[in-house]
Amino acid sequence: MQQERTPAMQRVAAQKERLPGFYGRIDFDAMPERFTVAPGERTALEALGAHDPSRRAKLLANHVLVERIRAYTLHGDPVADAYAQLIPRHGFRTLVSMLEQACDKGVEAVAETPPELGAFLDEMSARPDWIDMQLVQEGAQASRNVMAHIAPLVIRGAFFGTFTNKYAALPMALTGALSHETAARRVLETATFFTVTTLPGALERHGAGFKAAAMVRLMHSMVRFHALTKPGHWDPAVFGIPIPQVDQMPAGLKASYLLAQRALKAGRDFHRAERAQVELARYRCFLLGLPRELLPETPQELVDVLDTRSATLRDGFDDATCGSLIRSTMAADLGRDTGLVGRVRSAAEPSAAKLYFVRNYFGGDRARAAAIGIRVGPGDHLWNAVGLLFSLVPMVGYGIASRMGPLKGIADRIVTRKIERLLARYGHSHFTTDAATYRPATGASGG
Repeated sequence: MQQERTPAMQRVAAQKERLPGFYGRIDFDAMPERFTVAPGERTALEALGAHDPSRRAKLLANHVLVERIRAYTLHGDPVADAYAQLIPRHGFRTLVSMLEQACDKGVEAVAETPPELGAFLDEMSARPDWIDMQLVQEGAQASRNVMAHIAPLVIRGAFFGTFTNKYAALPMALTGALSHETAARRVLETATFFTVTTLPGALERHGAGFKAAAMVRLMHSMVRFHALTKPGHWDPAVFGIPIPQVDQMPAGLKASYLLAQRALKAGRDFHRAERAQVELARYRCFLLGLPRELLPETPQELVDVLDTRSATLRDGFDDATCGSLIRSTMAADLGRDTGLVGRVRSAAEPSAAKLYFVRNYFGGDRARAAAIGIRVGPGDHLWNAVGLLFSLVPMVGYGIASRMGPLKGIADRIVTRKIERLLARYGHSHFTTDAATYRPATGASGG
């Protein structure tokens, strides 16, 4: 007898009727292997090695939150998926071109606009009443200093964090990111997205950040479409759907998660500046298609929702998938900064990235990190210290100036120009995925 579906699972199942080209072969009444609530099961939470053993049991006792994670483990992006479903009719390059034109000039500028494109951008353009746009602007301004000075050192390390679990990492391997060139492009695209969204006005309807978010959503939907329609590339019984909503949370909310942990440790709520950075992250995630249910506001709720995702994601490290992605990303050439200071920072970046990953994803356990291919030696600590010195000194200086009335505007303009130069170094990001580069990934048939 089929168990009655909850309202959340009814919305999930409706994807099959709405988007048969995507989800026609998905059994939404059967949870994939990746999702587990079994007691004693090793999950991504335990794999991090930094949690109280009783933590998972407490999280799983919150049945409302577990049900929420369960539903969004099988939830894609209905409006972007509907647009990507037009690939057989228009081709992916045409869809990308129409989206770019609609973002730059408006939907009315696109000849013979598909209604799916209008619906996609209409959803993104809506300003949710649960987002404080004044705080978003404050968060963007506060984040510019970090993005200009610290983010370039750690972005590779943050990327490693998405490769520690085979169930979540498979889509990246599927798109051909096991090569150094593709891995570098994906890291730089990710760096570009998070950096550009901090620029003044970038998140407005025709801003560069809004456009980048739309392109990222389409890229994710294209991955889903190709993975689910190319025979032999994806096993839904094992992996569920590619890039579900819950797998976008860690990247979008990682910095907020760290702020929340710090606040909880101090026994307090967010400060205004922290709240602003969290609000920026929440709005950025909204633009990427995440629902309000996955974007809480308080420190405890933020930690709980991300930890519950980890507590229900079965642990699994496949060297052919995860290990290869880590090695290709570690070897990827992310470009070189110019000038003496720039060259020093570029030389320090790989070491800083490794230490950031070990500290924030493995709780400082270097042995566990070494087991998956991230080895930290004495030289890395030295280079990390040098990189931080060259980054923190200007960061602190701009931070002080930004709190001084007469200098605030000048400091912000200087940091904005630094970000623009940084974006030029990252290069133009296409945020696209081509089915011709796809390859069957190890484990796609349940291995």
